[in-house]
Amino acid sequence: MKRLLFTAVAALLVAGCSSSPDKGSVGKTGEIEREWVEEGITKNYIFARGIGAADQTLENKTQRMATSRNASIVNGQYNMLSFIKGVQLEGGITVEKAIETDSVLATKIDAVIKGAQVVRTEWTSDDGCIVVLRLPKKALKEAGIKLAE
Repeated sequence: MKRLLFTAVAALLVAGCSSSPDKGSVGKTGEIEREWVEEGITKNYIFARGIGAADQTLENKTQRMATSRNASIVNGQYNMLSFIKGVQLEGGITVEKAIETDSVLATKIDAVIKGAQVVRTEWTSDDGCIVVLRLPKKALKEAGIKLAE
């Protein structure tokens, strides 16, 4: 089950799904757009997008939508972590290098990412889900993570 869900999510990502900032990720036909622009990082926030596939063996539409939403949030958190790992800290070291030697920092980052807010949710025609997560840079700073400006 988990392997099927992961494979479906990976296939969607590899297919190059995307959208422009002024429109959603799901087109009028209920299909994922072929192109999108990732929000990335702004002055005050870090954004990440997640995609979750619905388990088509579930007969109940609500269950399919709930499981795909949960999967898209987890995928978004993973994408956000990947992005944050590449961010430079004060002193020139990346977050990824810092957490290799500091398990407390790794725990703090994990907790902060799990607190990221879902700011957009879209559904595909097959009950898949796309979410956009937003994490205030302030939350990282409050956790003791000093990002280089």
